[in-house]
Amino acid sequence: MRPSMIMPASNRSTVRRFFRVRHLGFTLIEIMVVVVIMGILAALVVPKLMGRTDDARISAARQDVATVMQALKLYRLDNQRYPTTVQGLQALVAKPTSGPVSNGWKAGGYLDKLPKDPWGSPYQYLSPGIKGESDVFSLGADGQSGGEGNDADLGSWDL
Repeated sequence: MRPSMIMPASNRSTVRRFFRVRHLGFTLIEIMVVVVIMGILAALVVPKLMGRTDDARISAARQDVATVMQALKLYRLDNQRYPTTVQGLQALVAKPTSGPVSNGWKAGGYLDKLPKDPWGSPYQYLSPGIKGESDVFSLGADGQSGGEGNDADLGSWDL
């Protein structure tokens, strides 16, 4: 005999519901397997990504220096000279109040704000520069002149 003949209809729906509910969750073994797989993937991927942060900071610093140099060139076109070292990069954001007069300075400036290097320090500026007509540079991760690798100075001479 079939179970439907022996069991009343109300009990049959209860049995079906019991078996359906039982399959909704994950077992502990399934969860543990997923966690182990994620751990293995993390162990393989994370070390490769960790070394890339330094490369990304160096690349960002080069891009910032290129942007500031472009703004300095626009300043020079309008004022026939670069800002002095004393006026600094601030002359790209606000009209200089000291030093040579900047009659061609454009309202709104040449940059919205001065960027900081990826290590949190302000970019350095020299005019006249040591390696060019004007130099914009970051002192690198260590904040000291010179250095190698991540601590090396990055400047407009590297572009």
